[in-house]
Amino acid sequence: MLSYNESLKILKETNALLEGHFILSSGLHSNQYVQCAKLLSYPKQAEIICAALTEKIKSNFNKIDIVLSPALGGIVVGYEIGKQLNIQTIFAERADGKLALRRGFDIPQGSNVLIVEDVITTGKSALECSEIVKINKANLVGFSCIIDRSDNNVLIKEKIVSQIKINIAVFKENELPDKLKKISAIKPGSRNLSNDQN
Repeated sequence: MLSYNESLKILKETNALLEGHFILSSGLHSNQYVQCAKLLSYPKQAEIICAALTEKIKSNFNKIDIVLSPALGGIVVGYEIGKQLNIQTIFAERADGKLALRRGFDIPQGSNVLIVEDVITTGKSALECSEIVKINKANLVGFSCIIDRSDNNVLIKEKIVSQIKINIAVFKENELPDKLKKISAIKPGSRNLSNDQN
């Protein structure tokens, strides 16, 4: 089993977890920035992380028939988890601003569905996926992600199984700690990085 520190090391080595002074898309400041797509751009490291997460999924959930992920961030993670569990993997994508099943994907009634994300912050996309599960009269097994950075403020009430949980401190501009004031701020911006994880 991959330890917390080993997981953290891989995230840092692949630049999926950056440290410095960042201005988030919310306007808040932080000393860390998560960009899980960077991990997924290194297939071998991503496979190692996902293998460890798969073991946790197996020990926390019984029968899973389908992995459902929200586009875009969850697709690669969902595929890799589905591959390792040897089960069907599908994704939901936005149509008219709402997540929906397209491309002929369907969820059979009564099937057991695990929702897999790359990062869970507010849980908004994952919850939208859970609504799709309910509409299709299927069973929501639970939620899983590589990085849980919800800091327990997440909208999700069910269990979240993650490979690593990170609590990232955020600050208002007028309340910056002295350490951050000394570092030039970078604005990576989720809109620029095609990922909405900050």
